[in-house]
Amino acid sequence: MPRVSESHRAARREQILAAGRRCFTRNGFHATSMQDVIAEAGLSIGAVYRYFGSKQELVTAIAEDVIGGADGVLAGLAREHPDTGLAEVLEHALEFVDAESGPDGALRVAVQVWAEAMRDESLAAFVKDVYSRFRGHFVGFARRAVASGELPPDADPEAVASVLFGLLPGYALQRILTGGPDRATFLAGVRSLIGLQLR
Repeated sequence: MPRVSESHRAARREQILAAGRRCFTRNGFHATSMQDVIAEAGLSIGAVYRYFGSKQELVTAIAEDVIGGADGVLAGLAREHPDTGLAEVLEHALEFVDAESGPDGALRVAVQVWAEAMRDESLAAFVKDVYSRFRGHFVGFARRAVASGELPPDADPEAVASVLFGLLPGYALQRILTGGPDRATFLAGVRSLIGLQLR
């Protein structure tokens, strides 16, 4: 019997994850069974369970993809453009939210992950770890903003990071639940409230 290549395994895993995301977006975590995901993926029971032994494993893997995507945006920005100002950092983060908050967007699953994390300790630990790392990127940008004079010398980078991080779920929820505001309106509100020189 021929060996299955690594690329084939990765493609099959992604096929199952995509099916899970579609099912969870459409019906929610609790109303979706593994049988639903198996049917959506068009695979055999054995093929799906070879990659994910339970619905919880599938939920966690999807959460890693969804939340990890947002973390990756800021990690990439910090790595490739470490001198980016806070206004531009926020703009990049909100662009990600816009791209992922539509009907098929990953953030619709993220909202369910947040809710599920309230009752699942292992998922809660994962979310806490990733979001702490995510907020840590903002701390790094805020420290550089203090050093460059973009923020006053007595600004607390941890406090600034907490506020910037907090803006993202608020914007995402509004976009998902009400369809607005658009990014320009939101950024105008941020500029009025906290005085960032946003484009």
